[in-house]
Amino acid sequence: MKTAVEIKNLVKKYTGVTALKGVDVSFPAGKICGLIGPNGSGKSTMLKTIAGLVQPDSGDVLVLGERPGRKTKNITAFLPEINHFYRGMNIRQVINLYESQFTNFNREKAMEILDFMNLKPEARIKNLSKGMVGRVKLTLTMAREVPLIVMDEPLAGIDIKSRSRILEGLISEYDAEKQTIILSTHEILETEKFFDYVIFLERGEIKIQGYADDLREEHGMSIEDLAKEVFE
Repeated sequence: MKTAVEIKNLVKKYTGVTALKGVDVSFPAGKICGLIGPNGSGKSTMLKTIAGLVQPDSGDVLVLGERPGRKTKNITAFLPEINHFYRGMNIRQVINLYESQFTNFNREKAMEILDFMNLKPEARIKNLSKGMVGRVKLTLTMAREVPLIVMDEPLAGIDIKSRSRILEGLISEYDAEKQTIILSTHEILETEKFFDYVIFLERGEIKIQGYADDLREEHGMSIEDLAKEVFE
């Protein structure tokens, strides 16, 4: 299979903790890949390594054939779990900032997604709920026309009733011929129907990986139920 991201023997240690323990995994190109695992499993560390924000202690990472760096950051859109916006800015100012930073940022697309998200450009970040900030992050990430989109808990804080609608709308913006999406999530019930490929990560080690349909057939259960069995 053609790969978007290839990871070999990846090790990352923090003080007193080994977040990733010699991980080997390949993310297929042109697919929506789900990274699933409990808190502390190493998901965020892996995604930040792919995005070039964390340097591994050892191992190899190739993003679209290149080691993470300035070149790959320009072709990777990363959605962090944390709120990284200036509180005093309004959404329009944040869009202006992204447009000035990224040549592949599509302002027209951002405004269309913003409208779909029921967000007003003049709304200030400090006045938004956690869920609304999550919608802003999704808007900015999906408005970048890049081959790799990496999202860390993109549904965090978004109310349950809105999740499916938002996901379906965003996936409709995804171009499988040109893009790969990697996302970590605890919200398996809402997201698993979109997954082409799934990686189960626990305590810094890969437990299971494979195409979602193959895993369902092999184990005779949904991805959500398989996760419950793997991580019980």
